[in-house]
Formats: sequence, C-alpha cells, structure tokens
Amino acid sequence: MQPVKPVKKREVYDVVSNTVIIFFAILNLFPLYWLFTSSLKNSSDVIKMPPDWWPKSFTFANYNEVFQNQPALRWTFNSLYVAGLSTVLVVVSSAMAAYAFSKLRFKGRNVIFIMFVSSMMVPKEVMIVPLFRLTQQLGLVNSLYGMIWPNVAIAFGVFLLKGFFDSAPDALREAARIDGAGEVRTFLQVILPIVKPGIGALFILNFVQVWNDYLWQLVVGQEKNSKTLMVGIATLMQDLNPNFAYKMAGATVAAIPMLLIFILFQQYFTRGISIGAVKE
Repeated sequence: MQPVKPVKKREVYDVVSNTVIIFFAILNLFPLYWLFTSSLKNSSDVIKMPPDWWPKSFTFANYNEVFQNQPALRWTFNSLYVAGLSTVLVVVSSAMAAYAFSKLRFKGRNVIFIMFVSSMMVPKEVMIVPLFRLTQQLGLVNSLYGMIWPNVAIAFGVFLLKGFFDSAPDALREAARIDGAGEVRTFLQVILPIVKPGIGALFILNFVQVWNDYLWQLVVGQEKNSKTLMVGIATLMQDLNPNFAYKMAGATVAAIPMLLIFILFQQYFTRGISIGAVKE
C-alpha cells in the first residue's frame, strides 16, 4: 500500500480562501434575491416580522400594475436609449482623444491632458445650474438629447483608455505607416483592436453611470413621458400609503438591464480591470 500523502498547506489555504470567497459572494447576492422575491409578495408580507425568506405565495400583480398604471415601457426605452447612445458616443470620442494624447506628438500635449483630467475633480452638481440654463436655451428640456449630450465628453473615458493605448507598441503603428496605412486606418485596424478590453470596461462603467444619473435626468425630464426608468421608479416611492411590493417590482425592472449588460460584457470588463496586473 502506498502511504497517504499529507495534505499540503497550499491546498488547505485554497479550500479556506475559496470557501470565504463563496460565502461573501452569496452574501452580496442576497439583496438581489430579497428584491426579486419581495416583488412577488403582497405588500403586507414584505414588512412582515419575522420575514418570510421564501414567498408562501407568488403573485405577478405588482409587475402588472407597474406596466399598466405607469408608462414603464416608455421609461425603459428612454433609459436604454439615453444610456446606450451616450455610452457609444463616449466610447468613440474617448477612444479618438486617448489615441491622440497617447500616440500623436503635438505642442502642449501633456499640459492639455493634465488640464483635461483635472476636470474630473469638479463635481457635476457644481455645473448643474449653468448646464441646465444652456440646455434650456437650446430647447432640449424634456428631451432625451438634453440628457445625452452633457454626458458625451467625459475626462474619465480619455484617462482610462489612454493607459490602454500607451500599452500598445509604437512599432505596430510604425509598421502600419511603412505599409502605407494612414492615421485613420492605423487607428481603426491596428491599434483599436488591441484596446478592446479597455473599451469593454469603459462601456460598462459609463453605461451604469448614465443609467443611474438620477439628478440630471430628474432636472431635464420634467414631463411624465420624458422620464427615465430610474426617475420614474423613484416617483413610486413618494406615495403616502406605499405599496412596498409594488415598489420592489419597479426596482427589479430597473435592475435587470444592468445585470444583462454586465453579463454580456463581463469578459471585457474583467480583462480591462486586470490588464497589467500580470507582468509578461
């Protein structure tokens, strides 16, 4: 008989660490579980003490009320349109600006980049009054484009993508120029595919930021049909006699697109935030 090999300390450490990680992962998922299950209860069951960890009876009446008594489909379309178009424009503008700051040589490049990045220290709440007046003068109040354009040019996207463009070898750009490729073709076909992880990370981060941009969307979307989903669902919280299950259903509807976006882009997001962590 072969002697039993002793359990290595490394294996014990892996088991313990994985157990701890799984525990905290489940713990972080619990609010989503409670949100979803509460949306399938009656209002009295949501605030019941001790609570029912699993609904005794399921009902979809709360979702029916959200979509029948409120223009929830319109709010959902508004949010998807605003967040989606804003994010696409941010990715395009940030990628071009980051490429210019990273690969092109022009006078005052570093100074302009520092000034540009310094704007991230100015909170949006400070600019909201002059920004609203400008939006009002342009006739974009109660318009989805009034929510989109102020979110297009952001310094964070340029700052994030510049690091990815800096990691792209200059030799590739020089080889493309030798082969006769112009600046636009070099950018689109040579350098841009290398920074896909960064673009995926920026897409998720910016989409979530615009989706949750409650204050600006509240200021601009004053009419009921021009509200976004986050603002519309927040109006459900202002009732004097609240139906908590009804509100849980609205919050669940608002959370689903975020989960889908993360699932679709999680591989790019994971690669984007971990790039450079391992030295090759």
